[in-house]
Amino acid sequence: MNNPLQSPTVKNPDVLIPVNPAIERYLQGLVTNTDHPVLLEMEALAEKNNFPIVGRLVGTFLETMAKSINAKRVFEFGSGYGYSAYWFANAVGENGQVICSEADIVNQQKAQGYLTAADLWQRVDFKAGMAQAIFNDTEGEFDICYNDVDKCDYPEIWQMAKDRIRPGGLYIADNVLWRGRVAVTEYKDVFQGWTEAIMVHNKMIFDDPEFDAFINPIRDGVMVARKKTA
Repeated sequence: MNNPLQSPTVKNPDVLIPVNPAIERYLQGLVTNTDHPVLLEMEALAEKNNFPIVGRLVGTFLETMAKSINAKRVFEFGSGYGYSAYWFANAVGENGQVICSEADIVNQQKAQGYLTAADLWQRVDFKAGMAQAIFNDTEGEFDICYNDVDKCDYPEIWQMAKDRIRPGGLYIADNVLWRGRVAVTEYKDVFQGWTEAIMVHNKMIFDDPEFDAFINPIRDGVMVARKKTA
């Protein structure tokens, strides 16, 4: 499968790791001060069930980004069982709110248990259902819109979210390097069309004159796009 937006230098990688594993291990060693028992339990469940969570490095990054703009209202497109919400809820403080959306009601129940144990549930409004529908039913602007749904929906989510982020606010998306597939000429996709959707999503954001964008390559690539102020 070929794409003119891709680099011509690498073909058919099983995994193309953007950050040297030794660097990742070093960075992981710097964030052990966040070993909250709830985090450890959530991470153990992810490892046991091979459930995709952003992990400690990205979680710390999300919290730092949210605190850097004094975020008080966050919308999550795709919340799993609340791992990323843990970090955002820490950042928004007692008077902030993280609106979560998750199609699987079992994950909603797990999230309530974990975030209650972490004394963060009161900052979370966790809704079961399709993220797009929940977003359309939620009024107002957001300090951060966070995207971690099925990758085929990434361009649609960006188009929905971009006009409802306040000036100076952030759009953040996980998995934007997609195990390196965006950077090669040939690849085996997880689901047909997902890599192309991510590539379209990424280019749309970098081409948008209303946003400044950057990709942090840790883990699987995290997009951060800041809406410009007047």
